[in-house]
Amino acid sequence: MTASVPRPRPGLGLVLALLAFAEFMIAIDYNIVYVALPDIGRELDFSAQSLQWVVSAYAVTFGGLLLLGGRTADRLGPRRIFISAVGVYGVSSLVGGLASEPWLLITARTAQGVGGALLFPTILTLINIIFPAGAERTRALATWGAAGGGGLAAGALLGGVLTNYLGWEWVFFVNVPVAALIIAVTPRLLPPDTLRDDRYAGFDLTGGLLATAGVALIVFGLVSGPDAGWLSVRATGAIALGVVLSVAFAVLELRLRNPLLPPRLLRYRSLATAVLAVFVFSGTLAGEYFLFTTYLQNVLGYSPLEAGLAFLPLTLISMAGAGPLATAAVGRLGFGATLGIALFLCGVGIGLLVPAMSPDGSYPALLPGIAVWGIGGGIAFTVCFSAAGHGVAVEEQGVANAVASTSQQIGSAVGLAVIVAVANSGLDLGGGAVPSAADVVDGLRAGGLVSAITAATIGVFIALVLRDRPSTGVPVPVPAQAPAPAPAPAPAGPGLPRPGDREEIPAPRS
Repeated sequence: MTASVPRPRPGLGLVLALLAFAEFMIAIDYNIVYVALPDIGRELDFSAQSLQWVVSAYAVTFGGLLLLGGRTADRLGPRRIFISAVGVYGVSSLVGGLASEPWLLITARTAQGVGGALLFPTILTLINIIFPAGAERTRALATWGAAGGGGLAAGALLGGVLTNYLGWEWVFFVNVPVAALIIAVTPRLLPPDTLRDDRYAGFDLTGGLLATAGVALIVFGLVSGPDAGWLSVRATGAIALGVVLSVAFAVLELRLRNPLLPPRLLRYRSLATAVLAVFVFSGTLAGEYFLFTTYLQNVLGYSPLEAGLAFLPLTLISMAGAGPLATAAVGRLGFGATLGIALFLCGVGIGLLVPAMSPDGSYPALLPGIAVWGIGGGIAFTVCFSAAGHGVAVEEQGVANAVASTSQQIGSAVGLAVIVAVANSGLDLGGGAVPSAADVVDGLRAGGLVSAITAATIGVFIALVLRDRPSTGVPVPVPAQAPAPAPAPAPAGPGLPRPGDREEIPAPRS
């Protein structure tokens, strides 16, 4: 039932570059379309209500299919799923760029979500299988995290540049040559999967369908709430049905011999910590991207290109945070304390942005908050997924990564919905009145304050309650069998992983 990948002959640096490149492609697509939405709406004649589905169609399928995608990589082989997922991504991007009707673009975005749901956990599985446990895997995860964190921040920048100079179509076309290049070099860098004859035995298709439908309906309801109303059938009904299906999925998993999501994974402390941290991190990230972009364009009057360029410092700082800082912090403090501090820094950075936003403000006033937010976010993105995969068996890396990835997507939907609702709560002035810049800033500050308090509070909780044992010269937990949203072995005691669930690495020098 295991798909294993032997270490490839080429240098591991080339393999890591390939996987990081694929992760960068996924991360960029998370928000590259935002600055292009006005042009897309005008040229394809989207209504104000339907335009949101250019973003939401991707989120719904990505979040809904992650569990099934991760398990598929485990059972059918990570290399073949990697190539297939990149192919889906490239073809759907081409269709999206050529779309001339709203339904066709939404369909293409849905297919992109399918490709992303297969690709994201597979990348993490390949890293954990290929790179030896210890310092080498930690460095690989830091590079993967830098690519992901940098891609998230670079999406707005690239989207602004492409929309401004080439047109909105190129936020989709840009993926086509990237996907073609990845597919071309993959056979040379990754050896064929070694598959057992019983890989199809006991595959939990029913569980996969229930999990996919349940999560997709919950995400669908969350993204529908701001548009259709939170008490509407579309929003509340979808969430309620999604919860029912998710409960049915949980009951089914307890009864099966080969479940899609082995219940024992949910006992692992590292996974629980990672799921909570990535939920909060993604929620505040999605909300703050919205607030930051709104402030730059609607208050300061930036063009899409200027708004995209304003993300450049955040891109560079987050990439630095995801690299050596994340590696050093985990080595000295362990996963829990590092995640807590990273989330606290995110909260502090966002808190610094709140007073810096004003109707007559300036971009330099935002830079201190951007710097602190970027450092915390870069560390959090990497360490969340490193902690989730700690100690998990090779054949369960994909599903473990998918658990954390699902938390990331749902966290983004919840965080964005809540923060946008708070920011817009006082802007309905009645009588068709247009809110002033001061009104808009007050709303953005309120949303930012909620985001800052949430991140800082959960960060303190994780650092104090879920921290690992200090690593002064003793074994330090490092990502074990998988680099990403995967669970770690259940602790044998408070803060202590079971014997054999961590690697011996020297404590970092002072």
